[in-house]
Amino acid sequence: MTDIATEQLGDGDVPELYRSGRAKRNRSRNFRIAAYAVGLTVIVSVGLFADWAKIADSYFDLERAKALFPDIITIAAKNTIVYTVFAFIGGVILGTSAALLRLSSIRPYRWVASIYIEIFRGLPALLTIIFVGFITPIALGIRFPKVLGVPTAGIVALALVAGAYLAETIRAGIEGVPKGQVEAARSLGMTHGQTLRKVVIPQAFRIVIPPLTNELVLLLKDTALLSVLGVTPLTKELTAFARAEGSKGFNGTPLVIAGLLYLAITIPLTRLVAVLERRNKQAR
Repeated sequence: MTDIATEQLGDGDVPELYRSGRAKRNRSRNFRIAAYAVGLTVIVSVGLFADWAKIADSYFDLERAKALFPDIITIAAKNTIVYTVFAFIGGVILGTSAALLRLSSIRPYRWVASIYIEIFRGLPALLTIIFVGFITPIALGIRFPKVLGVPTAGIVALALVAGAYLAETIRAGIEGVPKGQVEAARSLGMTHGQTLRKVVIPQAFRIVIPPLTNELVLLLKDTALLSVLGVTPLTKELTAFARAEGSKGFNGTPLVIAGLLYLAITIPLTRLVAVLERRNKQAR
């Protein structure tokens, strides 16, 4: 193929193409070298001229960090995990239901699912949290119960948002199940419902495990938005706890510690996503 293309171009065109490609590679290499040089200059300048004593006092005050424990673990981190787990479970239930409705042969069911998905995918998560957790209880007189010590208003709001996003992911997983599996199940005498429960949905979830785990990570970070609802000392999640502690003396150490705890939770989850993706590729 290369020889044919070379013959068509002619003898004089080949060196010109070679020189042009080499020039592009040289420009790209020079650009990378310049970017590295600028980055290194900035790092060295910061290292030489930064007031490290003030930075350490403002962001890495060990005494302030010690004072955060154990409450930042036993209250803030625990509440963050509770919000995340229950909102994720609710999101999976809502997402699966919406995905099945989207795939239904009954048009009104598809409309209902589409309206739900478009609304909660289109609205900012913060607006949904305020509407569900603040406006709705006042307007309708609803009192949300607590689960494991945290109010469920924020959990419901996050579940609604997560369910809208997960619905499309789960629908794609269901559609990714080979049609032969469905036909084989129906030929064995299974009803449509039995085929969904025993064949389609289990395989669909195995397909979409990596994106589901990604959504779990995003949901964990979105719990920081729940601080707008107002919290008590025992219902604070990590961000609200760190903001409250950081405002005492306007020090950034609590936020740094909260950030490290978020990373301690999210990094293993993101690594799990990578492992699951590799396994899915190998299984194919």
